[in-house]
Amino acid sequence: MTRFVLKRTGGALLVLLALSVVIYALFYLVPGDPARLACGERCNPAQIAQVREQLGLNESVVAQYLHFLQGLLVGRDSSGGAGLVLHCDAPCLGFSYQNDQQVTALLLERLPATLSLALGALVIWLVIGVGTGLLSALRRGGLTERALTVLTLAATGTPVFILGLLLLMAVCAYLQWLPFPTYVPLGDDPEQWAWNMLLPWVTLGFFESAKYARLSRSSTLETLAEDHIRTFRAYGVGERAIVTRHAVRGAVAPVIALSAVDFGTMIGGAVLTESLFGIPGLGKTLIDGVRVVDLPVVVGVVLAIGAAVVLAGVVADVLYAVADRRVVLA
Repeated sequence: MTRFVLKRTGGALLVLLALSVVIYALFYLVPGDPARLACGERCNPAQIAQVREQLGLNESVVAQYLHFLQGLLVGRDSSGGAGLVLHCDAPCLGFSYQNDQQVTALLLERLPATLSLALGALVIWLVIGVGTGLLSALRRGGLTERALTVLTLAATGTPVFILGLLLLMAVCAYLQWLPFPTYVPLGDDPEQWAWNMLLPWVTLGFFESAKYARLSRSSTLETLAEDHIRTFRAYGVGERAIVTRHAVRGAVAPVIALSAVDFGTMIGGAVLTESLFGIPGLGKTLIDGVRVVDLPVVVGVVLAIGAAVVLAGVVADVLYAVADRRVVLA
């Protein structure tokens, strides 16, 4: 297992290095003036020249990337104008020229809101998706399976922003069970945090639960059709014991792996949900950065999202190996 984890970790580091090259080239080496894009249209020539110096755009392409990589690994110093030297600790993603703040600090400030959304949605899509899939597999051919299939198709075909708007109109406007959500940090008021995050959790969790229902259903049916399950039945082992001890265990492994990957993707992929409910997370930060052309913020968020997806892939591989030891030997 140790060798397996080290191998996956080494591969992830290589992917992250390649990812940093692609993202840097995509945003800083495209035609145009990155300094003007980063500074904004209202900057004068002196400010643009200062930004160009901070970004290292006066150096060669290789030196520019190495300067960028140095900031990620050990931090870097850059000129702030008038002889002022700005230090940025690792992982340094530069400075936002719209609010004069380090991008890393900005992302760390917005990360708790995104994690709150992703964790709550994870619980909901696992409970609804896996529960629906298992029940559908165990009631195969009956009315229950047909009803759950219709529910799954409805979740698959409903865009997340449509579902969110319907919930806002039904729960907040028509029924008035909840006030319109306003994000409250967990540390300020845990109860209000939970109530205001409930609709975003349900919106995102219900949308994601459809594929988990299909995956857990197919995995359960596949496991129940294996030879050792038929052998257990032939020896008179009870159906409940077969399902709980063997069928569920076989169906859980792919769900665990997919959950880790989806959670990593959700770190930056819940843009619509965050924008709809006004959650100040990474997705909304990305949209705001694109709108005002804050290039360091856009690069930082994209790189953070990519790193989260790569890390989630490693965690998924490890969890799958724990659930099924045959993966380690492959």
